[in-house]
Amino acid sequence: MLEQAYVYILSSTFQKLYIGVTTQIELRTTQHKAGRYESSFTSKYKIDKLVYFERYTEITAAIAREKQLKRWSRIKKIRLIVAQNPTWKDLSEEWGKPIAPFTEPTT
Repeated sequence: MLEQAYVYILSSTFQKLYIGVTTQIELRTTQHKAGRYESSFTSKYKIDKLVYFERYTEITAAIAREKQLKRWSRIKKIRLIVAQNPTWKDLSEEWGKPIAPFTEPTT
């Protein structure tokens, strides 16, 4: 089975950005939201909204992309986010919530 890797961007309410890489996007996002590491940059600035992510089949590719994104200017990062998520919606807000069962429409 192929392991997936993710590059992700988190944002605070004031659009302070954090870029990271992980193989467990759900777990890592939950850790950020919970302030798992109290002295971390994301905890200090309350950066806990997943606003962008990319999926890769190899961790080395994800790490290379993370390094690339970290070198970008702030405006370029914002343009990347807005192109995919113009409202800056938290992409993880529905994770872990129950899904309503499918029902056939009646006519």
